[in-house]
Amino acid sequence: MAISPSALGGMLEVFERNFRDRGEIGASVCVWWNGVELVSEGHGWCEKERRRKWTEDTLVPVYSATKGPASAALLHALDTHGLNEDSRVAEVWPRFPLPRASFAEMLSHQCGLAALDRAANVWNHEEVIAACESQTPMWRPGEGHGYHPRTFGFLLDECVRRLTGVPLGVWWRREIAVPLGIDVWIGLPESEWPRVARLYPGRAEKSDLADGFYASFNSRKSLTARAFGSPKGLHAVHEMNDPKAWAAGFPAMGGVAGARGLAKFYQAVTGGVPAPFSPRVRRALARPRSQGDDRVLMRETCFTSGCQRDPLDADGGKIRRLYGPSAAAFGHPGAGGCHAFADPESGVSFAYVMNQMVMSVMPGLKCREMVDAVFAEI
Repeated sequence: MAISPSALGGMLEVFERNFRDRGEIGASVCVWWNGVELVSEGHGWCEKERRRKWTEDTLVPVYSATKGPASAALLHALDTHGLNEDSRVAEVWPRFPLPRASFAEMLSHQCGLAALDRAANVWNHEEVIAACESQTPMWRPGEGHGYHPRTFGFLLDECVRRLTGVPLGVWWRREIAVPLGIDVWIGLPESEWPRVARLYPGRAEKSDLADGFYASFNSRKSLTARAFGSPKGLHAVHEMNDPKAWAAGFPAMGGVAGARGLAKFYQAVTGGVPAPFSPRVRRALARPRSQGDDRVLMRETCFTSGCQRDPLDADGGKIRRLYGPSAAAFGHPGAGGCHAFADPESGVSFAYVMNQMVMSVMPGLKCREMVDAVFAEI
């Protein structure tokens, strides 16, 4: 079923209301359907001082929305080397601390390496990898799962480096981003720095602080706090406004992108546009691998090999609808409210990025109401 003009109009009404009523500074939204870009809208300002207008080609740090593209990069590297998500990580990385764990288990946050006991700095890849190798897993596949907010990227990057001889961001750019012609960067060159908008942190509301995640996050010794705190460094929003962070190419949290690029990437994952990776990679990104109580995010979550899905209840109904009505939809949000996903059943892909962040571990109202509007008549 096609997306109706009235549904797109409803989405754009929410987009405009976000600026009028919800403090939006600058933002972009993009929707594709079955190989066609239906909407690509950018509006507002790159900074509060209104020095640069925000356009549909503006870039902004997207934090964990990097994880979907980064996972595609690893899966593509495995595919080109005769391996797949069910291969053992130790075949590529012999010192990986779970010798029998598969790439699918690592990518779906089942390997218990979310926090590191050994001190390591985010700017020192070798130091972080040594800490990962010496870490005793906090749980193992089959014992549940817990989101790996920061270590995830180092695990993927090390595997890609061992497979291809180059960092994940280089492999991503050469093998996927350039063939697709998309503005999704995992390691932003200096030539693109003038296009990046400034991020502004969100303010915590009472309802946020009552959330189980934030209660755990603010408890210094909790697993949640440890996971979001290791490896050390690059924790504050103002640090993500430093070009050093854009250029570093951290695959879990360091992507810089526009909505148009993210939406086209997920359209390629649906098969709506020719993909530079195989159907095997597309299936791995879509297939659920873990669901249940998340030890880190403190809520029910569902993960594929690198992406999220809305978790289902015992009757197969959705517990949340961050990805629209289809149980098959998948993607990944980023800190502060950005979001991108694919719905293979309807052929829709969607992305939203902004610079005024919100205090929410999942996409907030600004985004959720746009997603609801897109699917209102499907």
